[in-house]
Amino acid sequence: MGLKDDLIKAKVEAAKALGVEEQDIPQGLGSQIEVESELIKEAIVNFLTKCQFRITQLSAPVVLEDLKIPPQLADVQPSVQSLDIPWPGGVAGAPTPSALNPSSLRNGVQTQEVDLDKAGGTTGLLESTGYAYIGGDPDSQGGFDVSDLDGIRDFTSVELFREDIEDLL
Repeated sequence: MGLKDDLIKAKVEAAKALGVEEQDIPQGLGSQIEVESELIKEAIVNFLTKCQFRITQLSAPVVLEDLKIPPQLADVQPSVQSLDIPWPGGVAGAPTPSALNPSSLRNGVQTQEVDLDKAGGTTGLLESTGYAYIGGDPDSQGGFDVSDLDGIRDFTSVELFREDIEDLL
């Protein structure tokens, strides 16, 4: 049923192992075994709630909420051409494609700020994935699945280290 009942059963079994007949072992409410088992149960609960547990393994998906990238300098591709219109410096005519000066291609363009949000930022909707881990890096989200109880059991661990609780013993 629970910890207290397990303690009562253990005490009854210990008494029986020492030769006491079960009918001679008081176990009811208020009996020594019942009161002692309640006190031991509370001591165990108090002990465990004072302990510091450490996550030693965790793999979990992460949802990014927003992403902002300030304006960046960019290079113009050499395939981009200028349409020179020979007017007003010359005779009116059709635009003439011409190659750009190679020295003007580096840092010749500035991008707009990128502002994405999972609910829709000023420049768009953010769709992203990622993962967080403690312990061994799974290398990618494909290395773990914590969407069900088996995955949670396989990819999550919490441990109690004796040296963390020495002062509580």
